[in-house]
Amino acid sequence: MPPRYPSSRCRLPWLLLLLQALLLARAFFAFPGAPASSSPSELYPVFQDVNHMVIFGFGFFLMVLRRYGFSSTGFNFLLIVLGVQCSVLVQDLLDLLNIQPSEFGIKSLARAVMSMTAVVISTGAVLGKANPVQLIVMSLVELIIFHLSRCINIRVLQVPQNLTLMHVHLFGAYFGLAVTSRFPEAAPGLDKNRSSPKSELFSVLGTVFVWMFWPSFNSLLAESRWQAVLNTYLALAVSAVAAFMLSALTSKDGKFRMAHIHSAVLAGGVTMSSTAQIIQHPWIAMILGLLGSVISILGSHCLQRCFNPPLKLQDTSGVHFTFGLPAVLGAVAAVLLRVVQQGMVEQWSDLPRLGYLTFFEVGAFCQTISTALITGLITGLILNIKLLKAVHVSKYFDDQFYWEVSFQMISD
Repeated sequence: MPPRYPSSRCRLPWLLLLLQALLLARAFFAFPGAPASSSPSELYPVFQDVNHMVIFGFGFFLMVLRRYGFSSTGFNFLLIVLGVQCSVLVQDLLDLLNIQPSEFGIKSLARAVMSMTAVVISTGAVLGKANPVQLIVMSLVELIIFHLSRCINIRVLQVPQNLTLMHVHLFGAYFGLAVTSRFPEAAPGLDKNRSSPKSELFSVLGTVFVWMFWPSFNSLLAESRWQAVLNTYLALAVSAVAAFMLSALTSKDGKFRMAHIHSAVLAGGVTMSSTAQIIQHPWIAMILGLLGSVISILGSHCLQRCFNPPLKLQDTSGVHFTFGLPAVLGAVAAVLLRVVQQGMVEQWSDLPRLGYLTFFEVGAFCQTISTALITGLITGLILNIKLLKAVHVSKYFDDQFYWEVSFQMISD
């Protein structure tokens, strides 16, 4: 008989009902009506692209485990539809407290969907270990902390509001790594903790969808939208070519590895998240796409062998070298580009001001990554309390624990 999970059957529906009732009540009192001017029609096609990317693209992107396909796509969808409502609520509360201005409409929904990217990336790090209740708690905590981190960057470090959303990859990757470090480590020889040709095919299908819609993600709230689209697409194209090239060069038999294609082709889009709006020359975007692919593939070799074992990290979907390292590269490149551009405008005559600008740019980067790591560690400890009924190590990476699964699928 398939294993049962009584705590999920008893607690999860009531938790979802309670959260949805609270969100519905808050929406009823907070949003009596939205003016038509707050929902510009020209934003909807780009918003729909981002929605496809987050729900469909990332849903299949996470299907890397041979016996965890239902959970990867199903839980991803559940977290997004619940998290978007929570994110809108958090934005409304911040506006109510005069901490961060917000507006209800397409732009508010767009920010909410983009904020959920951090949660999806973090989910990839704990994939197969956390039960649905733990994932919901993690999502709620991460959304609140991410919005507070954005407020610090906006109000204290003077970062433009739209650019703070581009820290989702950096925050999500390191928050997820910190959370997964608090989970018990699975047995090295666990048969379920690996992929199959079918799961890799679905995962790469999700990668292709994310790749296609990434220019819309980077340009949705950008001031120079077409410039952001051009730079992002060129960086993605170069990173995809470099992924195939480096995969063949780093393999012993010279064959392509699907794991490399799965991660490195997206490196250009992650790198462009912080720089797509400010790059004036397309060749810079192409170089950054190349560097992003290089550090993604080299990072997958070095991190999995040298970094993860001492820290007892099991990064299930490889979010560190897929999103974390390219996001760090993009953040560093954004600091350098802004300083160089400002210096060229002022002809390098006001060096103290350039130092002041650099301090705030580096401060925003350090604040984001340190907040993600510290709060991620605390969240990981919270998720493993007895009240949340953590999954036993022997039940990791198994759909049978949560879904009705046919025996044919189990044998496959």
